[in-house]
Amino acid sequence: MAPSRPGPNLSRIATSLGVSVATVSNALSGKGRVSGQLVQKIREHAAELGYVPSQAGRALRTGRSGVLGLVLPDIANPLFPKIAQAIEFAASATGYGVLIADSRGDAAAQTEAINRLVERGVDGMIVIPRRATRISSAACPVAVIDTPSTPGNTVSADHWQGGREIALHLAGLGHRRLLIIGNNQESGVQNDRADGIRAGMRPNMHSETLWIEKVEQDGGSGCLLGLAEKVRQGFTAFAALSDLQALRALTELQQAGINVPTDVSVTGFDDLIWSPVVTPSLTTVRMDMDRIAGIAVSALAETIRKSRAREGVIVTAEIERVAMQLIVRHSSGPASPALKTSEMENM
Repeated sequence: MAPSRPGPNLSRIATSLGVSVATVSNALSGKGRVSGQLVQKIREHAAELGYVPSQAGRALRTGRSGVLGLVLPDIANPLFPKIAQAIEFAASATGYGVLIADSRGDAAAQTEAINRLVERGVDGMIVIPRRATRISSAACPVAVIDTPSTPGNTVSADHWQGGREIALHLAGLGHRRLLIIGNNQESGVQNDRADGIRAGMRPNMHSETLWIEKVEQDGGSGCLLGLAEKVRQGFTAFAALSDLQALRALTELQQAGINVPTDVSVTGFDDLIWSPVVTPSLTTVRMDMDRIAGIAVSALAETIRKSRAREGVIVTAEIERVAMQLIVRHSSGPASPALKTSEMENM
């Protein structure tokens, strides 16, 4: 089978039409003085021949690569490939390619990844930061996706509002004692989610917060979280701050013989790909990643267009927070009457 021929270059188009290469270049780029009739003729002929603009040539002419960088905190977390896909789609629609770097959960590695992408000539980058990441050192415009309470955040889900949605849902089911389960007490996202849950609770509700990292410091990685004991203390709802932590809670409760949702309810955040198919399917809060990605990429592209120098500009967007959506499934149900009676006796 014969190899496919490469697409035509500007010289072939110019020769076939009897015009100069400069005229073809100006017609295709929208620059220079070329009559509208000739511009249309050149563009139609280029399309017929299957002409594809050279990114390398465009970079030489404009000083821009047509590539954005994306720095993720930990691609092993199933949330981040989902985010990467949304950003790649939004970037492609804007005419950009994407280079992805993974910091593997380490702040120093994330700063190194930012520097590496700058060295590769990206026009700008989108960063989902970890604490202590030095974003301001990037020598290009940067859009930050973190949480609205983070200084310099460009756009993100409204994690506080998502937490409030969870609390209102559980309150409506009659739950009065909630255990909030998080992983990292230093995470701005998780703290905003927890604050939102507390803000949405009714006056007669009580909550405690369990941080998995603290429990594992004493019990070791993967140790039991003591959730069966929390059930005996009258907790009827376990509000995890991510679906990964919700799955851990769900598994531990089921292994202890506690039925979800008959005895207790479990909720999560993020609506990961497996959340609808676990047993029971997980009640959670979903981010509108397509909209968040579109806002971040659009704001970044506009900043790049206006920027004449490669500066470390933190990009701002007109919309900085996007509402989260409560997805009610089978892991949440009415509070157990027996547990509610016991709880009221102890209050």
